[in-house]
Amino acid sequence: MTTNLKDQILTTNVWLEHEWEDHKFKWDPLEYGGVKELYVPSEHIWLPDIVLYNNADGEYVVTTMTKAVLHHTGKVLWTPPAIFKSSCEIDVRYFPFDQQTCFLKFGSWSYDGDQIDLKHINQKKGDMVDVGIDLREYYPSVEWDILGVPAERHERYYPCCQEPYPDIFFNITLRRKTLFYTVNLIVPCVGISYLSVLVFYLPADSGEKIALSISILLSQTMFFLLISEIIPSTSLALPLLGKYLLFTMLLVGLSVVITIIILNVHYRKPSTHKMAPWVRKFFITKLPKLLLMRVPKDLLRDLAAQKIAGRSMKNKNKFKDALAAAEQTNSNASSPDSLRHHLPGGCNGLHSTTATNRFSGLVGALGSLGAGYNGLPSVMSGLDDSLSDVAPRKKYPFELEKAIHNVMFIQHHMQRQDEFNAEDQDWGFVAMVLDRLFLWIFTIASIVGTFAILCEAPSLYDDTKPIDMMLSSVAQQQFLPVDSGDS
Repeated sequence: MTTNLKDQILTTNVWLEHEWEDHKFKWDPLEYGGVKELYVPSEHIWLPDIVLYNNADGEYVVTTMTKAVLHHTGKVLWTPPAIFKSSCEIDVRYFPFDQQTCFLKFGSWSYDGDQIDLKHINQKKGDMVDVGIDLREYYPSVEWDILGVPAERHERYYPCCQEPYPDIFFNITLRRKTLFYTVNLIVPCVGISYLSVLVFYLPADSGEKIALSISILLSQTMFFLLISEIIPSTSLALPLLGKYLLFTMLLVGLSVVITIIILNVHYRKPSTHKMAPWVRKFFITKLPKLLLMRVPKDLLRDLAAQKIAGRSMKNKNKFKDALAAAEQTNSNASSPDSLRHHLPGGCNGLHSTTATNRFSGLVGALGSLGAGYNGLPSVMSGLDDSLSDVAPRKKYPFELEKAIHNVMFIQHHMQRQDEFNAEDQDWGFVAMVLDRLFLWIFTIASIVGTFAILCEAPSLYDDTKPIDMMLSSVAQQQFLPVDSGDS
């Protein structure tokens, strides 16, 4: 017994056993020398026109006309071999963990129920026979297990006639053996789908992330085309393995899109993309701890330095405000009325009073910054600038001033380059965090999706034992251990 999934045809090799009573063939064995049986050509006697209603190749009747056995009691036995091809609707919903039920409908084409009382040969009471097919000479199929072969008699009325037309249905329940499809389809599909997770483990600097994703997507497409060549072209249901392949192709497609985004983040430059503070705080300080990642110490030092620099800049701005307030106080003190007040003291007294007022206003303004102010270098730098008008500035040679200017330029350039490299490293680490985040997401999605889809088939939880292995003498001879007796 074989099945053609693509054409939905069940091919069975059977012996069709017919038995009926014919009063014309009764005789007394004593009158004919004790002859009780005769073998006659079946073409020379009356035969019931039993046909297969649901045939798929146009051969409704038996084509091999073997001899019939005539008994002296009038019983006629005719057992011709036949190969039937019947249509069988294949349900691919749970392929390859599927279970199919095919039927063979036999009945007389010309005679109604009043002329032929068609019954199963083992039918005793009722219209049901639990084991309607003799499986003693059945050769086990390499693809299917037989779970049941019940037979049932029906009587059907057609619009043309008032008489019933009996028929017999042989229901054959098959369960697919999944070892072949598990090894050759499911295991490679699951393995290739899990490779999409490793895309996020591949470093972005390797340059092979997109190539690996596209290769996985093409391999999944190849498996999808392979399945479409096996199963019938039906739109009634999507096979289980097809669902899983669509799921994995969706994951691989998403991995391609996400990989492109991650590569875009990885190759960002500080000259074109300024990292937002919330991005730095979330992807460098918080999320790596949740993903069990170790943050490089250089990044932590850079973050601390940026915080200190931010506070210094803020304090420097406060110092400038204080200096402006001091200048305002000094300008008030240097008004014409104040000048007239200090003129008797001479120019030196005016100069000293002005500088003293400026310094006193500056110190008072610095006191307003609070006791916790730690920006001493900035304060002293600003203080030197503010007192430059009071103390005479020393003149330096031109070559020395030019050298100092060049050194300051180099120092400023190196500082900018260090900041550029640090922020470029930050973008690379953010891309690494995104890779690790989607690595966990896709791993969980792949595992959950695999078990949720593949474990959906009911046959995985069906522990019904096949009857062909129990009833077939051929199967018992093949699988029973051979006694190694002394020869």
